[in-house]
Amino acid sequence: MFTLYTDGGCHGNPGPGGWAFVLEYNGNRIERHGAERDTTNNRMELQAVIAGLSQVNEIGAGNGDSTSSSSRVIVYTDSQYVKNGITTWIHTWIRNGWRTSAKKPVKNRDLWMALHELTEQLDVRWEWLRGHAGHEWNERCDSLVQQAIRSM
Repeated sequence: MFTLYTDGGCHGNPGPGGWAFVLEYNGNRIERHGAERDTTNNRMELQAVIAGLSQVNEIGAGNGDSTSSSSRVIVYTDSQYVKNGITTWIHTWIRNGWRTSAKKPVKNRDLWMALHELTEQLDVRWEWLRGHAGHEWNERCDSLVQQAIRSM
Protein backbone atom coordinates (compact mmCIF):
# COMPACT_ATOMS: atom_id res chain seq x y z
CA MET A 1 0.00 0.00 0.00
CA PHE A 2 1.28 3.43 -0.98
CA THR A 3 0.17 6.80 0.36
CA LEU A 4 0.96 9.75 -1.89
CA TYR A 5 0.65 13.42 -0.94
CA THR A 6 1.03 15.97 -3.73
CA ASP A 7 1.07 19.71 -4.30
CA GLY A 8 1.89 22.20 -7.00
CA GLY A 9 1.96 25.95 -7.22
CA CYS A 10 3.15 29.04 -9.03
CA HIS A 11 4.36 32.53 -8.27
CA GLY A 12 2.05 34.21 -10.74
CA ASN A 13 -0.24 32.13 -12.92
CA PRO A 14 1.39 31.63 -15.34
CA GLY A 15 4.83 32.10 -13.88
CA PRO A 16 7.60 30.14 -12.23
CA GLY A 17 6.13 27.05 -10.63
CA GLY A 18 6.98 24.01 -8.61
CA TRP A 19 5.61 20.58 -7.79
CA ALA A 20 6.28 18.11 -4.98
CA PHE A 21 5.23 14.80 -3.56
CA VAL A 22 5.73 12.78 -0.40
CA LEU A 23 5.31 9.03 -0.86
CA GLU A 24 5.03 6.61 2.05
CA TYR A 25 5.14 2.81 1.76
CA ASN A 26 6.35 -0.09 3.90
CA GLY A 27 7.85 2.27 6.49
CA ASN A 28 9.74 4.23 3.81
CA ARG A 29 9.30 7.84 2.75
CA ILE A 30 10.39 9.43 -0.54
CA GLU A 31 10.20 13.16 -1.20
CA ARG A 32 10.72 14.71 -4.63
CA HIS A 33 10.20 18.13 -6.13
CA GLY A 34 10.85 20.03 -9.34
CA ALA A 35 10.24 23.37 -10.99
CA GLU A 36 9.52 25.03 -14.32
CA ARG A 37 10.17 28.63 -15.30
CA ASP A 38 6.92 29.39 -17.10
CA THR A 39 3.94 27.25 -16.17
CA THR A 40 0.56 27.27 -14.45
CA ASN A 41 -0.68 26.13 -11.08
CA ASN A 42 -2.83 23.41 -12.66
CA ARG A 43 0.10 22.03 -14.65
CA MET A 44 2.20 21.83 -11.48
CA GLU A 45 -0.60 20.10 -9.55
CA LEU A 46 -0.83 17.52 -12.34
CA GLN A 47 2.94 17.13 -12.59
CA ALA A 48 3.18 16.39 -8.86
CA VAL A 49 0.72 13.48 -9.15
CA ILE A 50 2.35 12.17 -12.34
CA ALA A 51 5.79 12.21 -10.72
CA GLY A 52 4.49 10.50 -7.59
CA LEU A 53 2.59 7.77 -9.44
CA SER A 54 5.59 7.23 -11.71
CA GLN A 55 7.65 6.62 -8.57
CA VAL A 56 5.05 4.09 -7.38
CA ASN A 57 5.31 2.34 -10.76
CA GLU A 58 9.10 2.20 -10.51
CA ILE A 59 8.92 0.68 -7.05
CA GLY A 60 6.17 -1.75 -8.12
CA ALA A 61 8.11 -2.75 -11.23
CA GLY A 62 11.12 -3.37 -9.00
CA ASN A 63 8.96 -5.86 -7.12
CA GLY A 64 8.07 -7.55 -10.40
CA ASP A 65 4.36 -6.67 -10.45
CA SER A 66 3.08 -3.12 -10.67
CA THR A 67 -0.55 -4.34 -10.58
CA SER A 68 -0.34 -6.31 -7.33
CA SER A 69 -2.27 -5.39 -4.20
CA SER A 70 0.93 -3.76 -2.94
CA SER A 71 0.44 -1.20 -5.74
CA ARG A 72 -2.73 0.20 -4.22
CA VAL A 73 -2.30 3.93 -3.89
CA ILE A 74 -4.19 6.54 -1.91
CA VAL A 75 -3.53 9.95 -3.45
CA TYR A 76 -4.12 13.02 -1.31
CA THR A 77 -4.38 16.23 -3.29
CA ASP A 78 -5.55 19.71 -2.40
CA SER A 79 -6.53 20.27 -6.05
CA GLN A 80 -10.19 19.79 -6.92
CA TYR A 81 -9.08 20.25 -10.55
CA VAL A 82 -6.91 17.12 -10.35
CA LYS A 83 -9.34 15.01 -8.33
CA ASN A 84 -12.44 15.90 -10.37
CA GLY A 85 -10.54 15.79 -13.64
CA ILE A 86 -9.19 12.26 -13.21
CA THR A 87 -12.24 10.75 -11.50
CA THR A 88 -15.07 12.37 -13.46
CA TRP A 89 -14.28 14.77 -16.31
CA ILE A 90 -11.68 12.65 -18.11
CA HIS A 91 -14.23 10.04 -19.17
CA THR A 92 -16.23 12.68 -21.06
CA TRP A 93 -13.08 14.25 -22.51
CA ILE A 94 -11.93 10.92 -23.92
CA ARG A 95 -15.39 10.12 -25.28
CA ASN A 96 -15.48 13.59 -26.92
CA GLY A 97 -12.03 13.27 -28.52
CA TRP A 98 -10.31 15.40 -25.84
CA ARG A 99 -12.82 18.20 -26.14
CA THR A 100 -14.77 19.81 -23.32
CA SER A 101 -18.56 19.92 -23.22
CA ALA A 102 -18.17 23.38 -24.82
CA LYS A 103 -16.31 21.65 -27.72
CA LYS A 104 -13.01 23.35 -26.82
CA PRO A 105 -9.71 21.44 -26.59
CA VAL A 106 -8.97 20.16 -23.08
CA LYS A 107 -6.27 22.24 -21.42
CA ASN A 108 -3.20 20.32 -20.28
CA ARG A 109 -4.15 17.35 -22.44
CA ASP A 110 -0.56 16.07 -22.47
CA LEU A 111 -0.51 15.79 -18.69
CA TRP A 112 -4.03 14.39 -18.45
CA MET A 113 -3.09 11.67 -20.94
CA ALA A 114 0.03 10.79 -18.95
CA LEU A 115 -1.93 10.71 -15.69
CA HIS A 116 -4.68 8.59 -17.23
CA GLU A 117 -2.12 6.07 -18.47
CA LEU A 118 -0.60 5.80 -14.99
CA THR A 119 -3.98 5.35 -13.31
CA GLU A 120 -4.80 2.53 -15.72
CA GLN A 121 -1.75 0.66 -14.38
CA LEU A 122 -2.43 1.15 -10.67
CA ASP A 123 -5.25 0.77 -8.16
CA VAL A 124 -5.71 4.43 -7.16
CA ARG A 125 -8.10 5.97 -4.63
CA TRP A 126 -8.37 9.76 -4.75
CA GLU A 127 -8.85 11.91 -1.64
CA TRP A 128 -9.16 15.67 -1.53
CA LEU A 129 -7.86 17.59 1.46
CA ARG A 130 -7.99 21.29 2.18
CA GLY A 131 -4.67 22.98 1.43
CA HIS A 132 -2.91 25.09 4.04
CA ALA A 133 -5.04 23.53 6.77
CA GLY A 134 -2.22 22.12 8.87
CA HIS A 135 -2.03 18.60 7.41
CA GLU A 136 1.59 17.56 7.98
CA TRP A 137 2.38 16.05 4.59
CA ASN A 138 0.39 18.58 2.57
CA GLU A 139 2.32 21.32 4.36
CA ARG A 140 5.57 19.49 3.65
CA CYS A 141 4.68 19.30 -0.05
CA ASP A 142 3.88 23.02 -0.07
CA SER A 143 7.24 23.75 1.54
CA LEU A 144 9.01 21.64 -1.11
CA VAL A 145 7.09 23.46 -3.86
CA GLN A 146 8.26 26.83 -2.52
CA GLN A 147 11.83 25.50 -2.22
CA ALA A 148 11.73 24.27 -5.82
CA ILE A 149 10.54 27.66 -7.09
CA ARG A 150 13.22 29.51 -5.11
CA SER A 151 15.93 27.19 -6.45
CA MET A 152 15.45 28.36 -10.06
